[in-house]
Amino acid sequence: MRLKTNIFRLIIILIAGTSLNSFSQGCMGGGKEGVNLKGFIQPQYNYFLNGKDDDGNSLDENNFTFNRARLGVLGEIPYDIEYYFFVEMSAFKSQAATPHLLDAFVTYTRFAKWAKISLGQFKSSFGIEQSTGCSELYTVNRSEVVNQLAGPQRDLGMVIAGGHDTLLVKYSLGIMNGAGMNTTDNNNNKEIVGRLVFNPHKFVKVGGSFKMEKTNPTDLTQDLNDIQRFGGELEVKYNNLTFQTEYITGNDKLYSASRVPVYGGCGGIVGYNTLQEGTYGKSGYAVMAAFKTKWNLEPVVKYDSWDASSETDNDEINYLTIGLNYFVNDYSRVQINYVNVSEHTPIDNDMLMIQLQAKF
Repeated sequence: MRLKTNIFRLIIILIAGTSLNSFSQGCMGGGKEGVNLKGFIQPQYNYFLNGKDDDGNSLDENNFTFNRARLGVLGEIPYDIEYYFFVEMSAFKSQAATPHLLDAFVTYTRFAKWAKISLGQFKSSFGIEQSTGCSELYTVNRSEVVNQLAGPQRDLGMVIAGGHDTLLVKYSLGIMNGAGMNTTDNNNNKEIVGRLVFNPHKFVKVGGSFKMEKTNPTDLTQDLNDIQRFGGELEVKYNNLTFQTEYITGNDKLYSASRVPVYGGCGGIVGYNTLQEGTYGKSGYAVMAAFKTKWNLEPVVKYDSWDASSETDNDEINYLTIGLNYFVNDYSRVQINYVNVSEHTPIDNDMLMIQLQAKF
């Protein structure tokens, strides 16, 4: 008991003494009564195949990094209250290169099977891959279309969610700031995001998501921009075979020149594109298949495509990921991913990623 108390005190000291910028909603499972310490680390090796220069010298690069290193507490308070608090300790996951707050929310659970109400900062429930916990992803990285069109991945707001895999339907409906995590809202309009998943058969799930918001133009005297996102998803699980696919489309109606965010990592903004007044369409899709063998090996194949502008020809970027997951035990796994990146004008930018994960 003393050890648990000291660990909890250490977490508080780390949080209080660090510049923090939770973990996705429910992605580590529900807590038990009292304080529960949970988290995971994902040390990783990357090798980037960048070809050769004009003199024949290799431009390849490689490095060791942490994809994620997360620590948090979650649990229940009698009666009908759950709490969830997670910090990303890896400085590689934010543009500011500092540890930062991911999720911090409180949930009212009196009618949990039908409606749980959460308030705070958490992952936006949009699509199947974004809603999958980071420690449960079949590939090291999420699809690019998910990174870009489901963002901001985390935000502040309120969500009501209900349903279960044993029921016909699951749903979530949220009202969010729309400005992203750890950021004050910059206008009085709120983002509306929702997801609805049907379970017509025990092997099949099919659903859809939407997101609608208004964002500030560069010239604040102009009308707010209209931003819309729509997605469809399908999952089939039969014995040890898993098949997933989703399609997402977006429409940005800009009423004046505006800085449009570019997302990366776990939904954080990594830059901006300045676009002129007009309507901009963008879309993409992902298809993934995985098979869990009796030897704890899971081969994975995923193909995802991202089109940043439907008004521009030949600008799609396609990613083919060939992966192998090895489950050491229920808490640890190794993921090996080779990613072939193809564009209309070929360049050398394939990559190899090897990740070891340990959960606790």
